[in-house]
Amino acid sequence: MDIEQQYNNSLDYLYSFVDYSLKHSSELAKADFSLDRMFALMESLGNPQKKYPIIHVAGTKGKGSVSALCASGLKFAGYKVGLYTSPHLLDYCERIQIDGEPISHEQLNELIEEIKPHVAKIEKLTTFEITTALAFMAFAKYGVTAAVFEVGLGGRLDATNVVTPKVSVITSLSYDHTAVLGNTLTLIAGEKAGIIKEGVPVVSSPQKDEALVVLERVAREKNSPLTLTGRDVTFEFIGSSLEGQEFHVERSNVQTFNVPLLGSHQIENAVTAYTALKASGIPVTDEQIQKGFSQVKWPARFEVVRRDPPVIFDSAHNQDSFERLSETLETYFPGKKVYLIFGASEDKNIPGMFAALKSKIAKIIVTRADHPRALEVEQIQKLAEQAGAEHEAIVPVKAALARALDLSSKDGSIVLSAGSMFVTAEVMKEWKSINESTE
Repeated sequence: MDIEQQYNNSLDYLYSFVDYSLKHSSELAKADFSLDRMFALMESLGNPQKKYPIIHVAGTKGKGSVSALCASGLKFAGYKVGLYTSPHLLDYCERIQIDGEPISHEQLNELIEEIKPHVAKIEKLTTFEITTALAFMAFAKYGVTAAVFEVGLGGRLDATNVVTPKVSVITSLSYDHTAVLGNTLTLIAGEKAGIIKEGVPVVSSPQKDEALVVLERVAREKNSPLTLTGRDVTFEFIGSSLEGQEFHVERSNVQTFNVPLLGSHQIENAVTAYTALKASGIPVTDEQIQKGFSQVKWPARFEVVRRDPPVIFDSAHNQDSFERLSETLETYFPGKKVYLIFGASEDKNIPGMFAALKSKIAKIIVTRADHPRALEVEQIQKLAEQAGAEHEAIVPVKAALARALDLSSKDGSIVLSAGSMFVTAEVMKEWKSINESTE
């Protein structure tokens, strides 16, 4: 059997277990989340998660960016760095990266064969739990010397929460996955704060008061020193262009940091990552962090793939991140309207997203990703109607992109994909194939 055929079999194996990312929110709320299975699996595997220092990152927004920034800083400090994130955009192996590169299909196949007998001994394991264990195994097997793990959902009962990290990081908290995590910031913060371990330092991005009260209380209970970005570590914005942003951190001994990630929230994320790296106790200099940040790659975060007329891929998927997206559009493309290619999962606050971006929208191109949790276009259209936004429905995503590009070619407006990572992933794939065919 060739590698690709075996890879498809490996994915079939992973998806043969319960995959909550494909479940409707009503099923998710009833899910049996527990760390018992995960601890049993890690024990069976010889606890690979204890073989290297770990930075553990939870949050509603920015946790992927902070994870990527931490990993890039560590890489330029000479570590062999593991990075575990979810979901993937184009290929499952993107979830498990070493030094910025996804593990190969062949490596995933080998890891799957290794884990099968261990999985067979434990009932009710999920796709995400097994994938998380594969990441722990991969990093031990391939000689990783430092790793960054992004929480999948919540924190307290997330499969990644079997680690004792060097630092626990909590990025900006807002409303998301409320069916599982609760419908107040207090409840959501309680779930995220579940990653805080006894005596392990905690670093937090700026938070609303309601969330911060919870984080401070849990940190006190766990005797974990808490550093709050913006309060305990201050920073100063210097300037930005489409090439990136420049800022200074009060505590650092380098004059400026540069990040290619755009939007003021990405400066907050970078300062959070800087603070986390320093708090981790993993030896890394400001100069190494500076170099790592300048080279970070994190796709689909206000990623401008064409400037004229602009085409932008973004991963905003709740009201809060749409508000940031609107600010960032105004910063880099003042006054420009957007053709928004939009799809969303059923548990999202779609009216809130439309309201946040309404002043920018020329038209919403409503579409649907090939994903079981994706809302039907008719339901999204009703919400667009209520928001008073011009819209049309075009399925599949390929046709939605073609329509947006056609409209943009006539008036120079921005083509923007946001609202669902799954839609943006399909738009990216189609954009890539269009550009490869014209080369």
